[in-house]
Amino acid sequence: MDLGFLHPLIDRPGPWATVCLDSSRTTEDARQRQVLLQRAAVRELADRGADPLTCRAVGEHLADEPVSGSPPGRVLFAAGGEVVLDVPLTTAPPSVETAWGPLPHLAPLLGRIEAAAADCLVAAVDRTGADLEVRRFGRPQPLGTVDGTTWQGRGHRAPPTDRYEWHYRHREQDAWDRSADTIADHLAEARSACGAGFVVLTGDARERRAVHERLPQDLQPLTVEVDGGGRADGIHSEAFGRRLDEAWREFDRQHAAEILERFRNGTGRPGEHGTDGTGTETAPGASAEGVPAVTAAAQQHRLATLLLGEDGPDTGREVWIGPDPGHIGTDRGAVRSMGVPDPVRVPAGDALLRCAIASRAEAIVVPDGVEGPVGGVGAVLRWRS
Repeated sequence: MDLGFLHPLIDRPGPWATVCLDSSRTTEDARQRQVLLQRAAVRELADRGADPLTCRAVGEHLADEPVSGSPPGRVLFAAGGEVVLDVPLTTAPPSVETAWGPLPHLAPLLGRIEAAAADCLVAAVDRTGADLEVRRFGRPQPLGTVDGTTWQGRGHRAPPTDRYEWHYRHREQDAWDRSADTIADHLAEARSACGAGFVVLTGDARERRAVHERLPQDLQPLTVEVDGGGRADGIHSEAFGRRLDEAWREFDRQHAAEILERFRNGTGRPGEHGTDGTGTETAPGASAEGVPAVTAAAQQHRLATLLLGEDGPDTGREVWIGPDPGHIGTDRGAVRSMGVPDPVRVPAGDALLRCAIASRAEAIVVPDGVEGPVGGVGAVLRWRS
């Protein structure tokens, strides 16, 4: 998962309030139930030591929720009397979950956020051009239209059958080739601008294949073709939405499998680890496994992909941090040597996620039953030590 949308969580100091709760409106007593959940969340935050201004900001934010159109669940992150980020979830938690600490309590919620934050760029393609939209948290946002090149052949709608037929077909194909080039160029620019990690082409099968083949090499593996959408019929139908969700799950599964394969191939044998200048164990190759090794890689801004086990015990193991994401270590003295007079202890999963956000790394949750890092903490690295 691309963590870019979580960047506001590292732009200000804590302490942070984290609140995860059911926000659905599917029952007759939904309004009354939401009031009770809101009060419970604020009360739990106060009991955990949250300041009155932040508690009030959370309460007011929840009270302003609309009666309809709300997602099944949501997670709020608040600090300094302000709700900094409100992330909708595709599934609701069974009960109100709250935390108060130096960092946002992200690690236990990453799997739920990952399922909801699947940003994708969608292009409905035909011979006349393409309609583009980006879907964030399941909500479509139009990005505009790309007009292709057309050739009408002096008013003919069907190819002539005389000796000029070859010329007609050649001109027609040339016009479409230029349209496909134009659409591909716009898609690459739009993807770069919006940061979507997944691109979907729908519409006419032949035309979308031509666009797919013209995309930049680094973008082609992130692109899939999905039936059911089109410019004439629109790309907002319920059936297309289901196919889009299925395509995303398959893409996500394959991407996670590739990352895990890279992780396993890059993990060295026991005893191959070295140490950095502070005595912290470092990774032997292209991967790191365990809190000490991944923490050392995070210090050096080497995280490419952070791997956290769904129920990994090491994600809750405490590490020491300072004000900046690079202030992290398993030893308090090592963090003090970075110029931090009073390091604080936090769960390793939350601290490493802060490092991943700051270094523009991605993160994936390794489900139970899938072979991943021992203890639930690992990383694929940007370069070898």
